[in-house]
Amino acid sequence: MLGVYFSGTGNTKHCVETFVELCEKGCAAVSIEDEDVLAQIAANDTLVLGYPVYFSNIPKIVRGFIAENGACFKDKQVFIIATMGLFSGDGCGCAARPLEKLGAKILGGLHLKMPDCIGDEKALKRTPHDNRALIIYAQKKIAGAVQQLKAGNPPKEGLGVLYRLAGIFGQRLWTLLYMRRAAAYKIKPRLDTQKCTGCGLCARLCPMKNIIMEANRAAFMNRCTLCYRCFARCPQKALTILGKRVHEQCLFEKYHYE
Repeated sequence: MLGVYFSGTGNTKHCVETFVELCEKGCAAVSIEDEDVLAQIAANDTLVLGYPVYFSNIPKIVRGFIAENGACFKDKQVFIIATMGLFSGDGCGCAARPLEKLGAKILGGLHLKMPDCIGDEKALKRTPHDNRALIIYAQKKIAGAVQQLKAGNPPKEGLGVLYRLAGIFGQRLWTLLYMRRAAAYKIKPRLDTQKCTGCGLCARLCPMKNIIMEANRAAFMNRCTLCYRCFARCPQKALTILGKRVHEQCLFEKYHYE
């Protein structure tokens, strides 16, 4: 078994690593950004694929990874984990459907509510205590799902017609009607040039290579996957994406402690 994930601010990485470790002690998890990810996928018959859900849909970078490397998923058994801040309906189904067309067998799906990464929209913010509680609950839910998988009865969250209808009418239709730019990934991050020091950290962190440095300032193309990694790590709080103000830089490690 191999864990494969995309994680913007650390939530999904933790969930996938926890899941595969509970399944099989010492089991590895690898990011889709790692250079040897395809070789590791080829060497394993069973995959645990994890990603966050943005606007009730699969992140652009994950969708591209599946489409560009379709052959490596043929005949693989795949369990899907979708992390989310609110509700997605068919978060796992968004990847399950294209994977099945590529010849993969979907073992099951698990939806996990985690701290929201969108730190420039005040309405979405929770207290650190509430975010900690989400993580604790998610860990319990992961443990239960692993037991179900081992018993041959894995959870099927996000899979099937009813979940898909919930995704369409519960959120995706709303985002298409009212937040078309975000739903179509046409958002560009905004830069406060008075705060930016030109350190280049955002450009180095961007998984889409969407940020370049021009005259010691960040410049943006049209490939944002809305992962909020640049926003959350900027030392000067100089970036916003959907909102206009930095309310909180949301990173998994801020809420997870032993």
